[in-house]
Amino acid sequence: MGGTLGDVFDADGVTWTPISPGLAKVRRLITTLLNLLGAAAFAALAVFFTPWLWIGVVVLLLTWVWEWWLIGRQVRAWGYAERADDLLIRHGVMFRVLVVVPYGRMQFVDVEAGPIDRMFDVAHVQLHTASAGTDARIPGLNAAEAARLRDRLASRGEARLAGL
Repeated sequence: MGGTLGDVFDADGVTWTPISPGLAKVRRLITTLLNLLGAAAFAALAVFFTPWLWIGVVVLLLTWVWEWWLIGRQVRAWGYAERADDLLIRHGVMFRVLVVVPYGRMQFVDVEAGPIDRMFDVAHVQLHTASAGTDARIPGLNAAEAARLRDRLASRGEARLAGL
């Protein structure tokens, strides 16, 4: 055997393309807003009812610090690689995942972006295959790269389905 389990996630000769750091900004903004909203609610309750609820404010602020750090690690773990016959997508820090999607199995490709995503020029590419279990998603691409990847994957999928 001789190899490590890490070798399973690193294919030979594959150059991984990272996703946009804008995804970290989007996720950090959302977690900041949610944690501040929760901390404000706990603070108001602590002022009006019992000082013990200040513990909730402290817990939410500590959670926010941990989430800020974790989001950075999670975003850096995402990557994708286009090969001749398939697309590789990897993600995960503790629980690593490698998805291989053959171009011939792709049925259609979606690109989506919410309002906060668009503020940071971030889009998400969703690949749909015949089997729902093999659908794949690449979050956090900049809009131009998402459009390029969508067009490239769609043309490669059509070529493989046509038997070219």
